[in-house]
Amino acid sequence: MLLGMVCALASAVCFGTASVFQAVAARSTAPGTDSGVDPRLLLRVLGQWRYLAGLALDGLGFLLELVALRALPIYTVGAALAATLAVTAVVAAPLLHVRLRRGEWAAVAVVCGGLALLALASGEEGHLRGTPGLRIATLVFAVALLPAGVLAGRLPERSRAAALGLGAGFGFGVVEVAVRLLDDFAPLALLTNPAAYALLIGGGAAFLLLTTAFQRGSVTAATAGMVIGETIGPALVGIAWLGDRTREGLAPLAVLGFALAIAGALLLTRFGEAPTPRDDASEAPDVPKAPNAPDAQAAPDTQAARRETA
Repeated sequence: MLLGMVCALASAVCFGTASVFQAVAARSTAPGTDSGVDPRLLLRVLGQWRYLAGLALDGLGFLLELVALRALPIYTVGAALAATLAVTAVVAAPLLHVRLRRGEWAAVAVVCGGLALLALASGEEGHLRGTPGLRIATLVFAVALLPAGVLAGRLPERSRAAALGLGAGFGFGVVEVAVRLLDDFAPLALLTNPAAYALLIGGGAAFLLLTTAFQRGSVTAATAGMVIGETIGPALVGIAWLGDRTREGLAPLAVLGFALAIAGALLLTRFGEAPTPRDDASEAPDVPKAPNAPDAQAAPDTQAARRETA
């Protein structure tokens, strides 16, 4: 269990730093001609080195998440992943020259306290592998994410980012559930398991929706939606269908720890925000004048000379 918690927190470090790189890349990529979700956006951002660095960190984080999901209940891993924002605040904020306020340090402490309570209260990973119906339902849900995201991309700007972020969170939640539904990693078993396809489709949809949200709306709102989507739904699935439980008599402690971790993460959503480009206009070099252009400073003297001549 200790190894699982270490992997979950290390995964949060990777995801937290990756989100900063990806937000910066998305904001510096030209938007498409449509205001909705554009699948070609992923192709455009792949030309940004920051996005590629973020993908590499995401890949490492995903491998660590796999290990964590095989050792811990989904609700514990989900809460640890919500701590991504606390990680971003502490690790990436110096890179972005953003200062943590007192309330935000308190939020980081709340997240850490919530995770500590969860670690104390969490039982072992549930041993149920899910029914065929649950595997099919997970795939259907994953397939529905992209059409739903297209509709969300056409919402008014105020609600668009939150809706896209929530959709992305659901996609990452599908990945968490699908990992638990993979009970055999033999090639033939993977090809015949709907959860394997749900993992790929849900993960791809999540990346597209989150990248779109980063580019076309408030990253803070998108990150808040993502945190909610990737934690609450998968936690309920783990408890209801996969046998996730707490230690005997410690369920209230686990609920409190989960709530604290999510609440603290939501207070830190501004650290999902890409840095605002610095206005360099004041530091721009002087533009050379055309050879025949009049000198603005000399203009009054020239006019005075003409008057004297007249």
